[in-house]
Amino acid sequence: MSERICFEPIGSIHSPFSDPDGMPIQPAGARGVRGQVRLDERFRDGLKDLDGFSHIILVYYFHRAGETRLRVTPFLDDQPRGIFATRAPCRPARIGISVVRLEAVNDNVLEISDVDILDGTPLLDIKPYVPEFDIHTVKRSGWLENNGRHVSAKRADKRFK
Repeated sequence: MSERICFEPIGSIHSPFSDPDGMPIQPAGARGVRGQVRLDERFRDGLKDLDGFSHIILVYYFHRAGETRLRVTPFLDDQPRGIFATRAPCRPARIGISVVRLEAVNDNVLEISDVDILDGTPLLDIKPYVPEFDIHTVKRSGWLENNGRHVSAKRADKRFK
């Protein structure tokens, strides 16, 4: 596992959130929050046919995550958990994903809503959200089974910068 992987952003994500403090922690807490994805002109042709989807998956880099931590106390809990059992941004690879609503495609700019992402976040990839591929029947959701019901009311704080 010594191979190094480097990514070049394909664009940037823009939102009303300039600071993690007070930001929604998942798209469920960001209902109706508008934003934009500005794709580098070189990749504009790759947006062909994307306007036929109501939702897209954004893959991005947590550019303001701070140092990697393998144990964190999540926003929805008061017990330390392993980083891979959370969605905290201070992960080893700093990769985040969000499912957002696609409102419009205008040239190389995507108008989106339900945005829980910091302004200026580097975009790594866009994928269409396809219910037949992406919806799964879930039997367990770990420690979140008792704590995840109120995610829409939670906001980020400075713990994970």
